[in-house]
Amino acid sequence: MWYHLGMTMPHAPRVRSGRRPIEAPPSWGERLRATRHLPRLLRLVWDTHPRYSATMVALRLGRALVPLGVLWVGKLIIDLVVGLVSGTPLPPRFGVTPLEELWWLVAVEFALAGVGELLARASALVEGLLGDLVANRTSIQLMEHAASLDLEQLENSEIYDQLERARRQTVGRIGLVTGLLAAVQDLVTLVSLAVAIMVYVPWLLLLLALAVLPSFLGESRFAALSYSLLFSWTEERRQLDYLRYVGASDVSAKEVKLFGLAPFLVGRYAALSQEYYEANKHLALRRAVVSSLLALLGTLGYYGAYVAILWLTLQKHQSPAGPFTIGVLTFLAASFRQSRDLIQRTLLTVSQLVEQSLYLEDLFSFLAVEPRIRSGAGAVPVPSPLVEGFVFEDVGFHYPGQERWAVRHLSFRLRPGERVALVGENGAGKTTLAKLLARLYDPSEGRILLDGRDLREYDVESLRRAVGVIFQDFFRYDFTIAENIAVGHIARREDEPAIASAAERSLADSVVARFPARYQQLLGRRFEGGVDLSGGEWQKVALARAYLREAQLLILDEPTAALDARAEYEVFQRFAELTGGRMAVLISHRFSTVRMADRILVLQGGELREEGTHDELVALGGLYAELFQLQAAGYR
Repeated sequence: MWYHLGMTMPHAPRVRSGRRPIEAPPSWGERLRATRHLPRLLRLVWDTHPRYSATMVALRLGRALVPLGVLWVGKLIIDLVVGLVSGTPLPPRFGVTPLEELWWLVAVEFALAGVGELLARASALVEGLLGDLVANRTSIQLMEHAASLDLEQLENSEIYDQLERARRQTVGRIGLVTGLLAAVQDLVTLVSLAVAIMVYVPWLLLLLALAVLPSFLGESRFAALSYSLLFSWTEERRQLDYLRYVGASDVSAKEVKLFGLAPFLVGRYAALSQEYYEANKHLALRRAVVSSLLALLGTLGYYGAYVAILWLTLQKHQSPAGPFTIGVLTFLAASFRQSRDLIQRTLLTVSQLVEQSLYLEDLFSFLAVEPRIRSGAGAVPVPSPLVEGFVFEDVGFHYPGQERWAVRHLSFRLRPGERVALVGENGAGKTTLAKLLARLYDPSEGRILLDGRDLREYDVESLRRAVGVIFQDFFRYDFTIAENIAVGHIARREDEPAIASAAERSLADSVVARFPARYQQLLGRRFEGGVDLSGGEWQKVALARAYLREAQLLILDEPTAALDARAEYEVFQRFAELTGGRMAVLISHRFSTVRMADRILVLQGGELREEGTHDELVALGGLYAELFQLQAAGYR
């Protein structure tokens, strides 16, 4: 069932026994090295929308100066009020009476508070819009890069885990930039407050640092552990996503119901999710306890400073900036409290930025994966028309991490205009051979020639335009019928006559005729208005993709497996007429299909055992004849 779902799984999901230990968190050196990606992220954000980026920076800097202004105006207001109440008001300033000055100061404080709110709202708006744009751009980059990688790389579980972690980083990366700007904003505010505190009581700054350091170190440690937990559970979280999909999807619903798979899937999901929950809960409890204790230390430091400021005020301490008035008391207390919060927040933000840079490592390291199958320098386009065709010279291939050869010692020729059938038992290497022809893989040994040149000398895109492949496990897109056909040659998606012609050739036009919306009918049950097709109907749509492509080589892997006998006969009658002059490779277990081929290659264990026409191979009395007799006996 796993492969029927159109998804690649290296193995069935498994549940780990016992609690899985969290991997050791990255060292400080590893964390700091990860910050090398920050400039690249900043360039990405700036290039996405320079105007939004500049506005975001300006708004943050404006917000950074508001707190000091509010606190200082508040100090002036308190001193004025104390003077007015005590009957010893300050002398008139700025050409106004103390009472008038008081109301002006209230108006200024109100204006500063209003400006701060407006700047915060504007900042949130700009950062939200920019975040959406950055997420979109990163997602596009990820999709484009994944499409450029080799099939072999995408089938590698380690790279697929890397892709999964990278995919999770496409959304929210703007948060890293805003976090960086927030740290700068807090730092600017902190410097302004620190200067004011230093003018009155310089040694308070040392107490301030001691008040926040324990909490910072604790949070840094647990942030690193959180990353390690997510990193070490990447595969399991991917399995959870997969089990959710299988257990609640229209694609698997029939088998889930008929085979009674729901308890099995739910049980496996419940066991794995509970194991992950326990690991996460254990870490969360440790973090909550330790963070609470460290926060108490910080609170003690703050109240120590508060008591010191009260004592200095009661003693009418004289500082270089003037006497300790009630206004100075409130200003220093508020400044110390805000400075403590700012230092703590800045240090934690910096720590989180370093940790988040580890997630950037996941994103950019995936984007740095280079495909091995690519056009080399001086690559040439595939000639049209082909003159000599394909030649396999002692070709062998085995999948990465596997010792068994998928195919080996293959030597044969595929000439222009020739129709060749591949026959063999499951696992004989037929589909692998088709992938080698399309250069989805490169041979592990030997070489493949096309018109006398090594296949690796051709431009990859040109080669794949010249080859049309429809695999047995073709993908069923939840698109319209027209779009499902157009994926065979997506550049022609607006070419309605060409799409209709391809549908007619594959007999998919009979499917189209069933729906009032015709080619605009949405397929699949995922979206509203969509309809599903039978297996044979989907196969006709898939065949239309191959006809739309009009490639020089057409490869059909079990093209009629889901068709009834009459439909199969009609399809191949049409196929024989339409492939005249073009190379065609048929992979099929049905001997009624392969008889129409000009030549049949019989594979066994990945090696070429027999070659010839149907009559020649039957007369030979070898493997082909044996398989033919076995199948024919079923119809007697």
